[in-house]
Amino acid sequence: MTYRDWNSSRRTNGLVGGLLLAGALAVAALGGFAASAESTAAADAPAVVAQAPQGSYADVLARVTPAVVTVRASRHTREAQQFPFMDDPTLRELFGNRLPQQQPPRSEEHVERGLGSGVIVSADGYILTNHHVVDGAEEIKVDLNDGRTLNAKVVGTDQPSDLAVLKIEATGLPVLPLGDSDRARVGDVALAVGNPLGIGQTVTSGIISAKGRTTGLSDGSFEDFIQTDAAINRGNSGGALVNASGELIGINSQIYSPTGGNIGIGFAIPSNMAKDVMAQLIKTGHVRRGMLGVNIQPVTADLAASLGLGQARGAIVSGVQAGGPADRAGVKRGDVITAFNGTPVTDNNTLRNAVARTQPGNVATLNVSRDNREQQLSVTLGELPVDTARGERAEGEGATHESAGGLGLSVQPLSPALVQRFNLKDATQGLVVTDVAESGAGAEAGIQPGDVIEEVNRQPVRTVAELQAALKGSGERPALLLVNRGGNDAFVPVRPRAQAPTR
Repeated sequence: MTYRDWNSSRRTNGLVGGLLLAGALAVAALGGFAASAESTAAADAPAVVAQAPQGSYADVLARVTPAVVTVRASRHTREAQQFPFMDDPTLRELFGNRLPQQQPPRSEEHVERGLGSGVIVSADGYILTNHHVVDGAEEIKVDLNDGRTLNAKVVGTDQPSDLAVLKIEATGLPVLPLGDSDRARVGDVALAVGNPLGIGQTVTSGIISAKGRTTGLSDGSFEDFIQTDAAINRGNSGGALVNASGELIGINSQIYSPTGGNIGIGFAIPSNMAKDVMAQLIKTGHVRRGMLGVNIQPVTADLAASLGLGQARGAIVSGVQAGGPADRAGVKRGDVITAFNGTPVTDNNTLRNAVARTQPGNVATLNVSRDNREQQLSVTLGELPVDTARGERAEGEGATHESAGGLGLSVQPLSPALVQRFNLKDATQGLVVTDVAESGAGAEAGIQPGDVIEEVNRQPVRTVAELQAALKGSGERPALLLVNRGGNDAFVPVRPRAQAPTR
């Protein structure tokens, strides 16, 4: 769940003003002699320097909070006219006066308002926030900590990373320094600052719960979230996640919650990703990302066993774009990319983000494992397109039941009728899965009707006999299937069973 919360101006404004509590300490005079004695004792005592109690973050937050602002975005909407056909003269002539009279159309416009937070990153007024906080906004105002409210303009937004940069006309502003999010460790203290639910600036504390998270809750294109249990709620979007030194290590972006409220699972965009996106937005207004031109997937334990790898590591290439950068560099389907520019690849998400952070046209080095042999390839990256950064049996078909291989699948050779039935426009060869046994090995591996099995254990298959022969070569290892779904290839490890249900 992301936090943008557009509220109609017709509703009661639920913002609660902050209450400042103050107290006074009354000291009674004890008489001249006693006062004189106390004064003498005070003069002999060492001076006490006021400081924050041990374990307090008050001094750190005194530097941080002035640079965290509230972002208020608004847009105008007009209520849709109901039954606009009621005044159509043809209809009234046809139905006479039986049609109800159309009420005069309402011309009143309504204002929808969104609430979020932001972080001042330069003294001359650049502010980092979330894309979803300002998306679609016609007017943006920023509330500063010193009581001023200033108009802001959008410098640029980037939906794939859910980041945006705003600009206000001001100078000498407090700035929150960007830290190195790569150095943040699980277990480090994390402080979240923002304006949750519009109650006013609020600080919550917790730890870093995990790193490198993907959620799929937003655009999902480039996710590398820092997870924290510091309380985050609606209105915290775009606010700061800082470390114990007062450095910005993340921009709060999402929460994971079945109720819409904080349950201790929040996500922030790492400051290193934000730094790169921000620099490009300020310079050009948009973000350019590198592209390899491959389909990749994580190497699971079963995939590693199928490929004969010693451990589950890297990202396996399940498809190569013809004529793309990887194709020109010699990358093959089935290659396992283990390092990018010397940095180990732990999974497909780390590779995708590393490639995206590299500018198009740069030459990158890939460490590739192919048939258990390591090699290095040089690739000149392309540019990722913006839009990528985010029945009944047909007559005459006879079902062929694959049971000897133990997959629990019904498959048929690719035919024009099956192409039409399952809308297999991009499939060129293979066996079409027409049915899946609910308790079979194929269902357990996630195979679905309409999938096209193109290879088994790196051998092309076009007939059931070829499929069964290829399965026999698996031995004790899981069978490695190359499956095409919706035009995208993916390797799927399947452990055949001794007997599979037939249909």
